[in-house]
Amino acid sequence: MKKRVNENKTLNVVLVEPQIPQNAGNVARTCAATGCRLHLVGPMGFVIDDKKLKRSGLDYWHLLDISYHDNIGAFFHEISCGELSASDPTPDTSGFEFYYYTTKAGYVYTTPKYLNDAYIFFGSETKGLDEALLLCNAAKCVRLPMLSGARSMNLANTVAVGVFEVLRQWGFPKLQNYGVLENFCRKQEI
Repeated sequence: MKKRVNENKTLNVVLVEPQIPQNAGNVARTCAATGCRLHLVGPMGFVIDDKKLKRSGLDYWHLLDISYHDNIGAFFHEISCGELSASDPTPDTSGFEFYYYTTKAGYVYTTPKYLNDAYIFFGSETKGLDEALLLCNAAKCVRLPMLSGARSMNLANTVAVGVFEVLRQWGFPKLQNYGVLENFCRKQEI
């Protein structure tokens, strides 16, 4: 029996203050290929027309659903339709499903049951997410397990792991789940 999938779910990937254009480009490509909405939150360490950014995901850019926000306060203000102050570092997240990926979390990324229209947050490559934000949302902070001597995982790789865990829990809505052999006369699914 095939599992029924809710096709109307939206996964939001939020990159807060990304610094490396190639990472942001790879994240954009992951979002484009999986139907996720990407939010880029400034200040960023590059400009959007940076050729390194677009080279990483150029042939996927037309598939990307992307929003830009000046800073984290502006992001919370914009998605909540004006209910939050743009300068409030500890927004009221009731009504939203926010999850914060950080090396400082006590929960593994597979622990939550990600709900419809989830937002998964990732901090800058150099400093991560603001600790005040993490402290106020400790129950929603998750991490990828790794060796104790490792500082962190690559941002683009971490986003991909997080995205596919959420989509796995949702039954991979809207995604093609088979491959086709292209080099044979008769195309065959494998």
